[in-house]
Amino acid sequence: MTKQPDENSNPPLPGAASLPGAEQGRLFAHPEARAQRHAPQRIPRWLVTAELLLRVLVRVFVGLVICYAPWSGRLLADYPTLLYYLPRLNEIWDMNPLFLHFPALGHYAAMGAVRGMVSGLGVLNLWIALHDLLDHRIG
Repeated sequence: MTKQPDENSNPPLPGAASLPGAEQGRLFAHPEARAQRHAPQRIPRWLVTAELLLRVLVRVFVGLVICYAPWSGRLLADYPTLLYYLPRLNEIWDMNPLFLHFPALGHYAAMGAVRGMVSGLGVLNLWIALHDLLDHRIG
């Protein structure tokens, strides 16, 4: 007598032989074997060069701004005609709304040592840009 499946019973699970790809042996292939079949795509050379150029330009710009910002008020004291050509130049450091709102912070920002440390960060940014340019030359 053969046993018929009940309506309430679960259907049988498919075996590994019935799964797609099992007959070729690809179902549980080793990751290294799969990686050899699909060669990685290379990044185009022009894209690497463009990224390097953009990264260097941004770092140079940020470094120059950070080097200049703490001393902008002192520069205006020596050359007051610059305010005519660059009207918002005095708001970079000395007349900064953040420093005006918090007088203690403005007091520390006016110290020469703090200005020097901020300018040092700008010089560090310029150094990193130069290092990137010389170290990652495309050639």
